[in-house]
Order: sequence, then structure tokens, then C-alpha cells
Amino acid sequence: MQLELLAEEERFRSHVQEFLAENLTAELIAAANCTTSVFTEKEASIAWQKILHRKGWVAPNWPKEYGGTGWNEIERHIFASECARAKAPGLAPMGLRMVGPCIMHYGTDEQKAFYLPRILSGEDYWCQGYSEPGSGSDLASLSLRATSDGDDYVLDGTKIWTTHAHVANRMFCLVRTRSDGKPQAGITFLLLAMNSPGISVRPIITLAGDHELNQVFFDSVRVPKKNRLGAENDGWSVAKYLLEFERGGGWSAGLRQGLERIRALLDTVAGDDGRRLAFDDGFAARLAEAKIRVAAIEMSELRMLAALSSGHSPGPGSSLLKIQGSEMMQQLDELAIDIAGRYGLIDQRLARRPGAQVAPIGPVEALTAMPRYLNDRAGSIYGGSNEIQRDIIARQVLRL
Repeated sequence: MQLELLAEEERFRSHVQEFLAENLTAELIAAANCTTSVFTEKEASIAWQKILHRKGWVAPNWPKEYGGTGWNEIERHIFASECARAKAPGLAPMGLRMVGPCIMHYGTDEQKAFYLPRILSGEDYWCQGYSEPGSGSDLASLSLRATSDGDDYVLDGTKIWTTHAHVANRMFCLVRTRSDGKPQAGITFLLLAMNSPGISVRPIITLAGDHELNQVFFDSVRVPKKNRLGAENDGWSVAKYLLEFERGGGWSAGLRQGLERIRALLDTVAGDDGRRLAFDDGFAARLAEAKIRVAAIEMSELRMLAALSSGHSPGPGSSLLKIQGSEMMQQLDELAIDIAGRYGLIDQRLARRPGAQVAPIGPVEALTAMPRYLNDRAGSIYGGSNEIQRDIIARQVLRL
């Protein structure tokens, strides 16, 4: 496995750094610093997406024929790492990383021609209609009904925990089109417009005080059958294909960013006795262990990149990284909370909004410590819970 960058890869990294220095504005960096979950606020995310789209860099993981960059695995890793280091806003993953690849794989020529350019440009902003009340981890038990009526399906039911449904104009959705037989065999995958008559969105405010999640209700919503992705009753196959992209992606760049946030906190926050936690031996040992584990996760990612570059499948490696990455993210959050101390207990949701005119109480670096901790508790659940990932490793690696 190659650990040092080749000369041409170093040149590529320099090119990326120059681009970021010229195009990443202070406003976009501030928005990224205020982000406390997987999703940056739509305004900042789309603004950065349009800049990348003009450069042709908005979809590094897409094939070049569909508007991708043509970069190899190492170049994509370099780009992601440099974006994280420069504190660029994250791009909304639902379109670019999830439904986009599914449309490429399962979509008709007409669907590809319509949806893919709109995903690249940011004209379409997607949400995911998967979970339902009582049907989250056991997704096969979903019950939102889609009744066939001529050229349309008529949808009745609800979806929940729907991230950014209140600002999305499109949804990819799993619906039940058959009730007999195996539950997985009666699910269909649909693409729908959020302004369709009969759709209503109710906000769910998170523990961190953010409006990120929603419950979406469907009351006789008509969706044209031409908006079906894949065959009727074969939506489970499409959903599993999409889940590979939801679980995939690098963790180390974001974890390195988390370590940088901890360093900034250590430099600015002092305890009640005036001493900084950095001088506490116990905390120093925990931080050193975290740095070692982040380095190990980065090494695992490089091994996976080497396998992919050689044309090999990473196998259960994505499950391993999902476990390690999400749990390490939560450990970094705990370290940040310990440093923030009393400042982490103050509800400052207004002060941490981009462009806020509300002065923070305490160091600005402590504003996002508690919201990140609360939001990232879901990291070991979404994308397939870590318990499920351990089952996959037990079956495929340990043969249990």
C-alpha cells in the first residue's frame, strides 16, 4: 500500500488548495463552522455546490459520462481531505451521493437525462422517504400504501425523521405496492415532487434545538408511474443499492477536522480554576488515544482505497469503517464537551446561526460542542445501525 503521495498527486493537492483559497469565502467557512450535523444549512450548501459545479468538481464519485470529475480514488481522497482541512461546507448527500448513483444504475434514459443534471446544479434538493413510525430499523415493515390507479400511484401514509423535507423539492421514497408474500417483495421505489397536492410537512425539533427533521404526511398523493425507479415490487433491491452509498464515504477527513476543533477549544477554554484541560494528565492520555485511533481509521481508509484502485471489492470494509468512524466521532464529541465545560450547558442556538447578531456567551469555539454531541448520537444508527454492521462482519469475516 502506497503511503506517500506521488509527484503528480502532490501537484493535484496543490491545485485543490489553490482553488479552495480562491473560492472558499469567509461566509461559507462561517456556515460550515456553525454546522452541527451531517447537513449544512441549505443556503450555504447550495452556494458552495454552485461554485463546485462551475468548476466541474461537484461530483467526484460520479462517472465522467454523467458529469463526474474522472478522478481516481486517491485524488478523491485528497480532495475530500483538503475540503475538510479548509472548512468547506458539506454538500447535501441525498442527491449527489445517494439517489444520483441509483438513477444512473436503475433509471431509464429519460430519468437520467432529466434528474442527473438537476442534481449536479443543485436545482433539485432531495430528501429521503424511508423510515415510518414503527418502521425504522425494520424498514421492510413499512406500510405507506401506493395504490395503482391508471398511470399513477396514489399514496396514503406517513414518513418520519425525514431530514430537510421542509426545504427539499424532491423525495425518493419507498412505498408498499403489495402486501402478500415476503415484506421486502412488495416495496417500490418512487421519485416524487414535494409540491404534489396532498403532501404536508410537520417539523420535528431535535434535542439540539435544530429544525432538521420532519414528519411527512401523504393524503391521496398522485405520483406518475413513470417516476418509478426500477421495477414495481423490486424497490428493496434499489434501496439496498442506495444504502451502499449511504454507508460509504471517508471518515478520516471529518475526524481530523474534529481533532482540529478540539485543539481550538483547548486553546481558548479554561476551567473554573483557570487551568486548561490540556495540562490534565488523564485528559491528555484520552486525547492521545483519540489521535492514535483517528490515524488507524485513516490507515484503514487508505487500505480500502488501495483495494479499490486495484479493482478489488472492499468487502465488509465499509461496515468496519462505519462502526469505527461513527463511534470515534462520538468520542471526539465527548472530549469537546469536557473541554467546553459550563459553556456547553448553555442553549445558544441563536448565537450559532450563520450571520447571527447575537453575541455568544463564552468562547465562540464552544458554541457547537453540545449540539454536535447531541446530533451525532444518531451516527451509530443511521446508514444501518452499528449492531447490524457487526452482524455483517460476524457473518462475512468471522463466519459465525
